[in-house]
Amino acid sequence: MMEMRKISTGAAIAIAATGLFMTLLTTGLLMSSQTLQSNGTVTAVNVGVYSDSGCTQNCTSIDWGTIAPGNSSTRTIYIKNIGTIPMTLSMTTGSWVPSNANTYISLSWNRGGTVLSAGQSISATLTLSASSSAGNITSFSFNMTITGTEQAA
Repeated sequence: MMEMRKISTGAAIAIAATGLFMTLLTTGLLMSSQTLQSNGTVTAVNVGVYSDSGCTQNCTSIDWGTIAPGNSSTRTIYIKNIGTIPMTLSMTTGSWVPSNANTYISLSWNRGGTVLSAGQSISATLTLSASSSAGNITSFSFNMTITGTEQAA
């Protein structure tokens, strides 16, 4: 007959915990990550920037949420030419805090150089990307300016 050995409850828990740890480790679920808290202020020049497609709610800031290094966050805004002549769209960023944040974090969009007719509105997709080497930055902020420049006659 086979003899069964009895193990203590503590030993059984230790074996189960080790097994669970090894399972999480091998499936990639146990990892360390640094997240970045962020926000950005929006300024509009010669155009309106809105948070809704009906262009009724002014967009003055964007909460980018939490972004892990190596990842990105996307937001949609709406831009309207509030003038009477066509405008070419451009975007700039500045006033980064900390001052070196733009070395590791970048903002891009899909509307640079787009011409808006008087009264026309469009959606714009903004993408904030954090470099995988941004681990030393735990929070940041910056200003974004969206400008409509008059078309030459």
